Amino acid sequence: MSAYRNDLSEELQRILYYWTTYTVDLENGGFYGQLSNDNLVSAEAPKGAVLNARILWSFAAAHNLDPRHNLELADRAYAYILDHFIDREYGGVYWTVDFKGQPLDTKKQVYAVAFMIYALSEYYIAKGDPKIIDHAISLYHELLKHSYDHTYGGFLEAFDRAWQDTADLRLSEKDANEKKTMNTHLHVLEAFTNLYRIWPDSGLKLQIELLLNDFQTHIVDATRARMILFFDEQWKPKSDTISYGHDIEASWLLLEAAEVINNSGLINEIKTLSLKMAEACKTGLDQDGALWYEYDPYEQHVIKEKHWWVQAEAMVGFFNAWQLSGKAEYLSISYQVWQFIRHAILDLNEGEWFWGVNDDGSLMPGHDKAGLWKCPYHNSRACIELIRRIDQIPL
Repeated sequence: MSAYRNDLSEELQRILYYWTTYTVDLENGGFYGQLSNDNLVSAEAPKGAVLNARILWSFAAAHNLDPRHNLELADRAYAYILDHFIDREYGGVYWTVDFKGQPLDTKKQVYAVAFMIYALSEYYIAKGDPKIIDHAISLYHELLKHSYDHTYGGFLEAFDRAWQDTADLRLSEKDANEKKTMNTHLHVLEAFTNLYRIWPDSGLKLQIELLLNDFQTHIVDATRARMILFFDEQWKPKSDTISYGHDIEASWLLLEAAEVINNSGLINEIKTLSLKMAEACKTGLDQDGALWYEYDPYEQHVIKEKHWWVQAEAMVGFFNAWQLSGKAEYLSISYQVWQFIRHAILDLNEGEWFWGVNDDGSLMPGHDKAGLWKCPYHNSRACIELIRRIDQIPL
């Protein structure tokens, strides 16, 4: 176990070094919007809200784990977010700004607002400045005002700048254009959970309980212990694709939420659900220890790509399953995934993690090292979460 921890501590330092060394935009402020696998900068690429929020979270969380990790990049991300991403007129955050920091895609994507709440909450833990928590609480109230579905529960996916209906609800081109998604609800839950750590408001606690109920009632298919990805407004399923990465990620995030609000009934229910979800995810493991990307039950087709973020979540999710069950198999899976990452995903020459590899071990072409979706979040979080869990294990 100590070797696992040491590996993770060293890797966290590598990740932070990469983002400090290569991504800071000294000319236009903040951080570059895109870097290639070879660290070539696209200086005029759009800058994303999700990327900047995740940079803020990663450096704040690393500091909160170990104060020897400085807050310089967290401070930079926070200042840039306040100056360029917060919509002072209508509230919420812009999806993207251009390379000079001017609003570009002004759509209000609930997913992005959630990540801002998540990041600001972590940054408040590090800094203690009441202005930071005020920003987080303000964004929380804006989500409740504009996105919460008072008729059917849950949160609607996206709006235009003024929080009116918009035709394109999608996070990305590969997503279904539906009113509600698993992905957004998972990260709204994560954001609210982190906010509750610093602001234990009774209304916020209720929202977390309602979200957990949404997962148990609508999002997780109890018969398969798998999550449904897309829904209409009334929670009618609009997808049967299995996302191994999201399933293993949710298996520990759902339990974390129940534990943070200290709801004993939900904790017991979700412990059982968490183990079922982790067990179901074992069907997505390859012989080399990696977790595949997706499975289409209708076509009976597995997408055997091995994405960086899926492996990061598998490390934590299977470790969590070991802690819940005591079954050594789950701990072994977590460590085997890490060994796969070390040998196939880490870029030992240029730094950070590759986007992923194909089933034959070749690098997936045409992907970013840093970009709208490639951020220091899943990998740094896996390191931080596992270091914290290992340190809590009695000697």
